[in-house]
Order: sequence, then C-alpha cells, then structure tokens
Amino acid sequence: MEAFSYQFVALRGIQAGKEYYVAMCPLKLIPKIFLFDEEEIPVELRSQRTLNRARIPEIARYLLDNKDDYVFSSLTASIDGEVLFQPLDSNSFAGMLTIPMKSRFLINDGQHRRAAIEEALRENPRLGDETISVVFFIDMGLQRSQQLFADLNTHAIRPTKSIGILYDHRDPFSILSRRLMTEIPIFKGLTEAEKTNVSQRSSKLFTLSAIYQATLALLNKHKNDEIYNEDFPVAKEYWTALGEVIPEWRLIIQKKVSASELRQNYVHSHGVALHALGIVGHRLMELYPQNWREQLQKLEELDWARTNPMWEGRAMTRAKMSKSVENVKLTANLIMKTLDIPLTNSELDLEKLGNLVQTMKR
Repeated sequence: MEAFSYQFVALRGIQAGKEYYVAMCPLKLIPKIFLFDEEEIPVELRSQRTLNRARIPEIARYLLDNKDDYVFSSLTASIDGEVLFQPLDSNSFAGMLTIPMKSRFLINDGQHRRAAIEEALRENPRLGDETISVVFFIDMGLQRSQQLFADLNTHAIRPTKSIGILYDHRDPFSILSRRLMTEIPIFKGLTEAEKTNVSQRSSKLFTLSAIYQATLALLNKHKNDEIYNEDFPVAKEYWTALGEVIPEWRLIIQKKVSASELRQNYVHSHGVALHALGIVGHRLMELYPQNWREQLQKLEELDWARTNPMWEGRAMTRAKMSKSVENVKLTANLIMKTLDIPLTNSELDLEKLGNLVQTMKR
C-alpha cells in the first residue's frame, strides 16, 4: 500500500458477489477527492451526464439555509485503484478502509450534490467538519462505470409533485396548499395528495399539485416568494366562493354527484380549469376589489360541459383535456370574457394565434 493514503472507518458489503464499502466522509474532503468526467470528453467515453450548473446554487442554498436541518443522501463513487480493508476482527463487517491518494475517485451518483457542497463550503467553511455517507465501488473500467450509472438511474423514481407538496414542511406555499386542501369545501376529501394525475374512476377531483399551482396564480406569486398573513384568507374566500357559484361544484360538495361524473362531463373539474380560475381570480380582485363576489356570479351561467365546442382549442385539444401553458391561458381568457374582464394586449394576441391555429386545423 502507498505511503500516502486516505483512511475511512467503513462497513463492507457484498452485492452481485463483489465487495463494496460504505464510509462517512467529511464534507471538506468531498471537493478534493471526487472528480467529474471532463465535459469536453464525448458522452460515449464518459460514465455520467454533463453537470447542469444551473441546479447547483439552489442545492447549495438549501444546505446553507438549513444547516441545522438538512438531509443529503449518499454519494456513490468508483475507485480506480487498489484498496485495503482491515476488519476489526475476523467476523466483523466494520473496519478501516485504506485508499492510496493516487487513486482516482469518480462519482457515479451525486455529482450535483458534490458541486453544491463545494459551493456551500466557500460561504460557510464550518460545514466542512460535517459528514456525508459515501458508497465506494471498486472501478472495473469505463463499461462497468457506465452500467453502474445506468442501473442507479433506471430505477430511481422521482416523487410526484403532489406528494412532494404534501411532505414539504419548509415551503410556505406547500403549507398553505395543505391548509386549503383540508379547509375548502371543494377540496376537502376531494384532493388527490399522492399522484400527479387523477384516475378516471377516482373519488378525487383535483390533485394537490393543481391546487398549489392554481393558488400561486391566484395570489400572483412564484414558488419562492414570501407568504403574507392575508394570503390564506384571500385564497380561502375565493375558492370557497367558487364552490358556491359553479352549480356542479355545489352538487359534489353536497355529495349529490360523483367526482368521476364531473371529470367525465365538465371542464371545470380538471387542473387546466383550476389553474385558469386562479389566473382569473387575481385579475378579478384587482379590477373589482370591493364587489368581485358579485362579478363572480356570472360564472353560474357558463356552460362548462366538455361537449361545448367553445372549449376546444382552450381547455381541450382534439377533445382531450390539455394543461399546456397556452391552453391554461386561453381557458382563462374565455372565463375573463364571461366576467367582463378586459384582456391585455398579450392575451388578445394569444386569442388571434389560437383562432389561427383552429382555422388551420379545420
């Protein structure tokens, strides 16, 4: 073994008949020993994706802003070099892992976490004494490293937006959305809090992610904007008022109709319409701050049926619901016309473009 080496207290395991090791590594050591493949190397000669540098500041900020309450999952790395594992005794899986300093360490999973750690340490070097777990595999060449990357990412399933909102106790807007889910009649007991989409026969009407997005639009905010004390009462009053105005929403609140029936037959029971209603609500309250509730009554006469051809090219594309950005905006435009809300120049331009597209399709 080389005179100059890294030593880690580690656990030894076996996968596919091959040894691997799990060790705790100080954060200050991470940028020094873990390397990326050079980005100019052709992709077929690399063992990982190109680093997306736009993601790094957000991850670093998370670490710095939550230094007393952050969680980082393990890094996975390959070691190109000989290692020595000395167990505590003949029957122990714990021991000392010795790796020559001349060895090359290559991250197979966690390259963005590694880059974020490096950036965070520049601002707060005291984080350097904290640790992160690292899973070490012994490198068996480029092909094995590429396969390792593929295997780790093939079965990695990103959580849905809804369950991310449900479990996020840091994001104030997630907290606000969860309150709306449990306190608004049209959302209470009718919100799909785990999946991104509502299945055809589900007893749920909207997803939690749809409520989140629609309420952002209602309050005219972005995800990281500050939440004020008056924001929840405003959102609660608006969504509650809609439940009283839209006839079919009144019926489902009264349990006189099923969610699956509404979703099958009406536009207003889909995320595209909810998002559009959020956009409309913000404009409505701007124009009619004192009597917006009176203006909202006009929605009672709006024909929300999916068979109504006016929704084609807006909430629907070829008779299927569509929640693209353009569809949301065009749906909002139609609702605003119903409420006598004047369209902006950009909204009028979108109307012309939408009409042109519909003409070309015919």
